[in-house]
Amino acid sequence: MKELIAARGLRKSFGSFEAVRGIDLIVPAGQVLGFLGPNGAGKSTTMRMLTGFLEPTAGTVTLDGIALADAPIAAKRTFGYLPEGAPAYGDMRVEEFLHFVARARGYVGADARARVDRSIERLHLEPYRRQLVDTLSKGYKRRTGLAQAILHDPPILILDEPTDGLDPNQKHEVRELIRRLGDDRAVVLSTHILEEVEAVCTRAVIINEGRVVFDGTPKALDAKAAANVTSNRLDHVFRMLTTSDTGGAPRTKAASR
Repeated sequence: MKELIAARGLRKSFGSFEAVRGIDLIVPAGQVLGFLGPNGAGKSTTMRMLTGFLEPTAGTVTLDGIALADAPIAAKRTFGYLPEGAPAYGDMRVEEFLHFVARARGYVGADARARVDRSIERLHLEPYRRQLVDTLSKGYKRRTGLAQAILHDPPILILDEPTDGLDPNQKHEVRELIRRLGDDRAVVLSTHILEEVEAVCTRAVIINEGRVVFDGTPKALDAKAAANVTSNRLDHVFRMLTTSDTGGAPRTKAASR
């Protein structure tokens, strides 16, 4: 299976503090990876290195066969990114913002219009296409952010809390979309919601103290819980792997990056 994301030996230091301590992350096409960790574990730092917003202290990132360090612009064309908070230009209408993103990615004319219309349709944004982004609910701002991420139909999607702020019906719709998009793409989904891992992901990676502490299927993660744990089993395993009282290690204040 083709490797669409290949991060090897990733490290990131801020002065004397090492936030990421040697992470390997290989994601092939057809996989939806849930990327988890407690606050301060190095998750956001890793995501920023994968997307080229931070340069690694050591290690390499290759996206769809393109080395990020050697050809950053070409590599960044291979992915769609939904950052935390889904930032957008609030004084633009939804379709204006998506047309702006289309132009920034080099699409014009009928091609740009078709891509904008398709993204609006897939995210059920049609009733809001003429509405100012600033006046949207938090959930519809997230949808608009996801619409721009998939506009260029990239082979890689990197999504930070994609269902944050959505109601249960909206969460279901977005999760179904992510599942469909993951059929032939590599999707990395950063989340704090373990329910999301069960609902959407084919693989889960948990990091703590800047290192990988679990890499496997959601079913294998669930199997780590004792038989007498009958509810919130993934929450139990997550705590077991990432807190000091159950075998993990606490994160220092310096690790809040």
